[in-house]
Amino acid sequence: MIKKTLIGLIVCMLLTMLCAACAVENAGATTGPTVHMGATDFLQHSVTIHKGDKLTLIDDASSEHIITNGNWINGAAHPAKESGAPTANQQSNGNDSATIGPFNTAGIFHLYCTIHQNMNLTVTVQ
Repeated sequence: MIKKTLIGLIVCMLLTMLCAACAVENAGATTGPTVHMGATDFLQHSVTIHKGDKLTLIDDASSEHIITNGNWINGAAHPAKESGAPTANQQSNGNDSATIGPFNTAGIFHLYCTIHQNMNLTVTVQ
């Protein structure tokens, strides 16, 4: 009787550890649209997403970025609050990610890095 109980407990513990390991492996998975960032620029300068989506910015470099609403125009930063755009104020310290949104309004919105001149991203929401 004690052997069966002990074996049952060991099997339950192994199953629990297996399930927990699977959950941890999937916890960092990114779903939805993504845009990657390099050391001083977005790796793509525009992205089209669906209304209601969140946008994940992935920093592939060890560079710091501060992403906010607005854009660079002729070398000058122009912070802006665009009607219908979610407020962005994301700091990346390198090799990490941040999510902005949801984007609940269709339109064209602009994000930029306050640190890196001319690092602009245009988000088109359909």
